Amino acid sequence: MRPRELRRSLGPVRMERVAVIAPAADRHEVLAVVARSAVVELDLPYQPGTGPEEVTRAAESAVVSGQLAGLVGWAPAREVAPLTASLAPLGGAVVPLTRPWGAQPPTFFAGPRPVPVSRTLVDTYGTVPYDDVDPSRWAGLAYVVMFGMMFGDVGHGAILLGVGLLLRTGRVRRLAALRRAWAFVAGAGLAAIGFGALYGEAFGPTGLLPVLWVDPLADPIPVLVGGVVLGAVLLLCAYVFGTVNRVREGGWGYALYARTGLGGSLLFVAVALLALGLVAQLGPVLLVVAAGLVVAALAVVYVGLLVEAGGGGAGAVQAAVELVDTVIRLGSNLVSFARLAAFGLTHAALLSIVWDGTAALWVPGWRMAAAVLLFVVGNVVTFALEALVAGVQALRLEYYELFSRIFQSEGREFRPWAPVLPSPPVGPAGVAPVLVVPSHGPSLGTSRKGHSS
Repeated sequence: MRPRELRRSLGPVRMERVAVIAPAADRHEVLAVVARSAVVELDLPYQPGTGPEEVTRAAESAVVSGQLAGLVGWAPAREVAPLTASLAPLGGAVVPLTRPWGAQPPTFFAGPRPVPVSRTLVDTYGTVPYDDVDPSRWAGLAYVVMFGMMFGDVGHGAILLGVGLLLRTGRVRRLAALRRAWAFVAGAGLAAIGFGALYGEAFGPTGLLPVLWVDPLADPIPVLVGGVVLGAVLLLCAYVFGTVNRVREGGWGYALYARTGLGGSLLFVAVALLALGLVAQLGPVLLVVAAGLVVAALAVVYVGLLVEAGGGGAGAVQAAVELVDTVIRLGSNLVSFARLAAFGLTHAALLSIVWDGTAALWVPGWRMAAAVLLFVVGNVVTFALEALVAGVQALRLEYYELFSRIFQSEGREFRPWAPVLPSPPVGPAGVAPVLVVPSHGPSLGTSRKGHSS
């Protein structure tokens, strides 16, 4: 992907505030072209429907001045010129306007259809604000890594990988609706395989693989520390996204004092350095520097909270309470990632119980069949239970610990005005008149959202 394309993919499509202008006598025909293009979201004084009568309703809602009529709305900037060319034969035009102060344009993301699962992951949380960076790719990667740490087993990960590849083929009709999730499922399987190799787990502690890092049940402390460290890395990434979004939303001044901007990022890094210095005993110099950064970050965040509270005595008290809450939440959010290790240990413990029972029954005779049955049923139950738990917990961490730092508000998705109209009338020669519409119209009309700078 080229740098320019990558930059565009990180945010919604650039939107323009526009006015659709038409001769008053021909506004029905102009609006019919606009409807078929499906690239303009009109500001209408009623909830628009989808029937052909919507053209008449919209025409009646237009502002008429002399021989001209007009409606305002939003449209992707790249579609303004093509739509204007389509309206020119009818005497119409799409005129860009100045964006009203305080108005947030609708959000539309140009991308592949069907929508990737990573995008759905963000959409389920809320619509990305127009000015914000889209974190869907990073969110998808973070999700599968967290899932893999809690579901670490080479055998179970291989099953997930196989399911993902099966979904990709589309051969199972009942699972056809899940085909777009194949890469997500396969990625979760690969992550589980990776962590399973580190743990030496393959359908439990079967001894099929050597332990590359640590046996989670024999030595759980490194796993717990690893979960917290992974959480710290993900939180740092979330703060970076949050800082970028605060700058895009309100400038560097706003980002400096925001708890999810530069001030919050500095506080997080300072506390992490202080904790590292205390745990690793790296000497007094680092501790002094870290303590100074903590004080500076607390002061910056407090000023931002004081401004938000409106100043004064009551505002000072409110800001102080919120500052204490910020510090407490910072610690609790970081410790919350210990669940990555906790549920990974649970997965290993359940498989260990299954394997111990299987080994105890593995003697010649009918017990051997019972051992096989226990091994299969135990793995099936553990797979189903732990896949559900790991999936829910990874989602919980993503929404409550990460997205809460990335987003401060919710956007509004782009809803193009596109009522269903009958086909254009056939001309005298038996051929329907050619209607030039923007090349991106159909994809815009069928999309869910809307911003690429």
